[in-house]
Amino acid sequence: MRKKILVVGGAGYIGSYMVKMLAQKGYWPIVLDNLSRGHRELVVAGELVEGDLFDEKLLEEIFTTNRIEAVFHFAALAYVGESMLQPSLYYKNNVCATWKLLDKMVQHGVNLFIFSSTCATYGEPQWLPLTEDHPQNPISPYGRTKLVIEWMLEDFRVAYGLKYINLRYFNAAGADPEGEVGEWHEPETHLIPNILLSLLRKSKSLEIYGNDYPTPDGTCIRDYIHIHDLCSAHMLALDYLLDGGEPASFNLGNGEGYSILDIIRATEKVTGMRVKYEYRDRRPGDPARLIGSAEKARKVLGWSPRYGDIETIIETAWNWHRKQ
Repeated sequence: MRKKILVVGGAGYIGSYMVKMLAQKGYWPIVLDNLSRGHRELVVAGELVEGDLFDEKLLEEIFTTNRIEAVFHFAALAYVGESMLQPSLYYKNNVCATWKLLDKMVQHGVNLFIFSSTCATYGEPQWLPLTEDHPQNPISPYGRTKLVIEWMLEDFRVAYGLKYINLRYFNAAGADPEGEVGEWHEPETHLIPNILLSLLRKSKSLEIYGNDYPTPDGTCIRDYIHIHDLCSAHMLALDYLLDGGEPASFNLGNGEGYSILDIIRATEKVTGMRVKYEYRDRRPGDPARLIGSAEKARKVLGWSPRYGDIETIIETAWNWHRKQ
């Protein structure tokens, strides 16, 4: 019988690719998603349960009727700007909903948890590349809610024996190389899809928030990682926990930084099209540079990115958006 994995937020961008990968590895993914920001069309494997982590009866039914091996958490809200304007929404959805889930896991003796955390827990970098021992001092409600969840996981480990992995993402990018799932947000706030959408909607000009950062070209620098590589790290994290590995946190990035203008130039090379853009004021909560070291994930999990080249990442995203 195929082992069952609960994937909360599995109808979203990264979660849907994780569901596909889990199924390919022989697991049976059960997707719990309220579809407020996910899309049922992206769930290409397993079983979709439409519902909310605040639905006590539904959660109880899922854990009672299924022998859940582990839980993957992709259900947090993740827009920095939105979190600055609506912190209450972020604390409710990210922190309170996750507590509901963890509490139900404890009740049913499910003790393996893989969490999509973020490099936003670090705040303004004191050194680069960021390592897992960097102080965590987030500068946005989004980053703070993710850090609160990390604290909660550790407290549940001490009290209830929870085994968890925190995977601190840098900038997720790209799409399924087979074209089945990809980035689909409404509204879209991420750089690469917005560049591509500006090309597909020829009347649209890309907005760049800030050109006065202390970087070589004045625009923010970020570390981009393909969703295949993110999800392969999740698979390795699951294997690690199943093999008795101890709770840990890992950065997931490529260790290279690209400015917004670097990404625009790479996109123009991939697409053969010119990107029109306009500068706007900075957004609150955006550090100038975020570049991560993933050496710990390489050494402990045996993880190695497959799609590290930025042009390859952009090409998979371009193929996806043109198809849509």
